[in-house]
Amino acid sequence: MLLAHGVGSRTDLPIPIGFALYGAGAAILASFAVLLLFWRSPHLGGADSGRPLPAGLQRVLDGAGPRRGLQAVALLVTAFVVLVALGGPEETSRNLAPWALFVTFWVGIVPASLLLGPVWRFANPLRLLHRLLRPLGPAAPGAHRLPALGLWPAAGSLLVFVWLELVYPDRSEPITVAVFVLAYAAVHLALAQWFGEGWFAAGDGFEAYSTLVARLSPWGRRSDGRLVVRNPLAGALATPGQPGLAALVLVLLGSTAFDGLTRTVWWQTGPGSANDWFSGTVGLLLSIGLVAGLYVLGTRLSGRLAGQDERVQPGRYAATVIPIALGYTVAHYFSLLALDGQTTWILLSNPFGAEGVDLFGTYGNRVDLTAVSADVIALVQVGAIITGHVVGVVLAHERALLSARRARASDQLPLVLVMVVFTLGGLGLLFGF
Repeated sequence: MLLAHGVGSRTDLPIPIGFALYGAGAAILASFAVLLLFWRSPHLGGADSGRPLPAGLQRVLDGAGPRRGLQAVALLVTAFVVLVALGGPEETSRNLAPWALFVTFWVGIVPASLLLGPVWRFANPLRLLHRLLRPLGPAAPGAHRLPALGLWPAAGSLLVFVWLELVYPDRSEPITVAVFVLAYAAVHLALAQWFGEGWFAAGDGFEAYSTLVARLSPWGRRSDGRLVVRNPLAGALATPGQPGLAALVLVLLGSTAFDGLTRTVWWQTGPGSANDWFSGTVGLLLSIGLVAGLYVLGTRLSGRLAGQDERVQPGRYAATVIPIALGYTVAHYFSLLALDGQTTWILLSNPFGAEGVDLFGTYGNRVDLTAVSADVIALVQVGAIITGHVVGVVLAHERALLSARRARASDQLPLVLVMVVFTLGGLGLLFGF
């Protein structure tokens, strides 16, 4: 069924689930102990670290021409998907639009941003439309309010999308895709008229998500504007401490936790048995709230033990949760992209379902379920979650060194224990434990 995410069950795991849980918890604690013993001073470099790209290449990458070209292509593709949603086959299994939105775009934006940087900031078609519409309205009277809003609007925008993806019963209907894309564009273009072009960085959930993931890419930008190649962990720590950053990360983390929860027998035979929007909405919000509560508790306790203002700790450590959220995302969506992602290219050969049309000779193909084995899927899932948490521990330790110039175990232990809970909970939900 579409949007089942193709996540393996615990029977796919080639080792007992108990061993995986114990091993994951031990890996987090062991990495923490090693850091305390051998990582006594900052090692990752500051926001201005990295090797600059050649000046000529930077001029090309920062030029208006390439950006406008990418945005124009993205606009044409988006318009095409909407047309297919409205005029293509009514059956979800034969309509390209749901697969293009929920699989190719939503899942594909992660590897694209990891490899290439904040691609959606460059290719966002709404930016191009805004420039065309900007002369028709006032000169951004609300632009001065954007810094105070931070990333809170993007967190809300992303929450709306994950609600559609995970909760709304008719999410896979082609008409739903068309209505969502058009409504999303209309709302954000209207808000951009008021707040200015800076709205997209602060309020467009997809652009903020791509930018967040790109913090772990090898590409970065120094404070002087120079593009550099640098340690991805340094890029994550250089994430600006904006209001709402923690909320954005926790929406991603909590929504993937809910995604795993909906696969458990307890949910399917209990709270989620009705498969309605109300129980799903409550479950999604409670999942995000639980994850957020544990994170805030861990960071504030760590701050109190370190003698620091505990109120600023959730924002200070927000960037350290980026690899954890990314690990959850890879674990939940890897098989979806590898298996169900094939459907996009199959249907692209005949997007409107016309008789006798097969543009690329793939329309009669079936999804190759053997392209990635169940063992590989399960190992990627476990590896992604454990790696994400280990990297998160490293970043948290580095952040503690930068903020206090000391790294006592007692100060960091509450946050590390929360990460262990996230690891065990994430693996347990992922494999239906």
